[in-house]
Order: sequence, then structure tokens, then C-alpha cells
Amino acid sequence: MLPNGSSNQPRHCSAGHLRPQKQARPRDPVASGERDAAHNRVASHNYFLLERFEAGVALRGTEVKSIREGKANLKDSYGLIQNGEAFLLNVHIGPYSHGNIANHDATRTRKLLLHTEEVRKLLSKTQIKGHTLIPTRLYFRNGRVKCELAVAKGKQDWDKRETERSREADREARAAVNASKHRMGR
Repeated sequence: MLPNGSSNQPRHCSAGHLRPQKQARPRDPVASGERDAAHNRVASHNYFLLERFEAGVALRGTEVKSIREGKANLKDSYGLIQNGEAFLLNVHIGPYSHGNIANHDATRTRKLLLHTEEVRKLLSKTQIKGHTLIPTRLYFRNGRVKCELAVAKGKQDWDKRETERSREADREARAAVNASKHRMGR
């Protein structure tokens, strides 16, 4: 017997013929949590990401299914704390492909599920001038959708240019190291 309760023996159909065993389909990498459902690439370009928090998201059924299909977009989205609760605004979750008339609104305001202490901590951090809450990624953990929030401070144009210069210098340095390894025959 195998751990899942089945045996290694081939199955017999009613006519006595051998029937091949079905192979289990591998699980979708997004649904299993191996890969992010959505990632906000623009956030690190436009903001200094200071501190990160994990929060659950209150979603409807078709929203979860759409996220599993990869129809979530975090661009232009942000977090807001109001009346002791945290909310996620402007997150676009496209309609579910097999949905019906009860499909969800794509950009509705969604509640973030955080402990009261975490909400208080986020509120104190975002009240500092120039700081805001930016969602950086959506992912699955144990079958539930989680959102990574970052306390962020906006970058000025010269900060963005400086970041780009340092990235370019790192890229050139890596290329030089790889070229020297290649010449040495490693």
C-alpha cells in the first residue's frame, strides 16, 4: 500500500483487462504558493520600501479563483487605514472566466485582515509625512490569499536616477566577473 491508500498493482476493469493508473496532475504553482499571484514591480522603482507586513485579504469566491488564474494587478494600488481598520484600494482583480451574473467588481475596496496591534503600528508609521502603504505582492499561503504590504516613502527623480546608476554598475560588475571566469575556463 502507498501512503495515499492506493496500491502499486495495476487496476482491472470489468472485462478483466489491465487499465493504466491515472497520474496525479501537478498543482498550479500559483495555487500551491510556489509563485506569486501578483507582484508590484513599479513599487520598488517609485518608493523606498522601508518595512514589510503580511496581511490576509477579505475576498469573495470569484476573486480567489481569478487570482489563481493570474488576473490580479497591483499597479496604482495602495493601502489605507480608517476607523481602526486597514483597506486595500485600486487593486484590480479581473472577472472570473467561468463566473456568472454574481461575478465581483474588479476594483472594489477590500478589507485587510490584521491584528489590532498591527493596525496601530501601521497607522503610526503612515502618519509620518511622505510615508504610505503600498502592496508589493499577492500570494497564496496554506490555500489563503495573503498580501505583502510595505511602508514606503516616495522617491524623487534624482533618487530614481541614482538607483538606476547603481543597478547598472552592479550589472556591469557581474558581467566583468562572469567574463573573467569564462576566460579562465571555469
